[in-house]
Amino acid sequence: MHEELTLVLTDITEAQTMALAQFVKRVGWTDIRQNAVDDDEAYQMRDAIVALQKALDFVGYSPR
Repeated sequence: MHEELTLVLTDITEAQTMALAQFVKRVGWTDIRQNAVDDDEAYQMRDAIVALQKALDFVGYSPR
């Protein structure tokens, strides 16, 4: 089951949005796995981060 979710960020500055984009670009598997209870959760976290990266890119926040 794959549901689509609309996420709206309010009260976030342009600088904070770019910082968030930088963070999700730089976070790696080791960071994700250390914060997950198991591999399954880590893969879910990774997939969510990829979705967030795509959403940020779509609105013009795609750090190089």
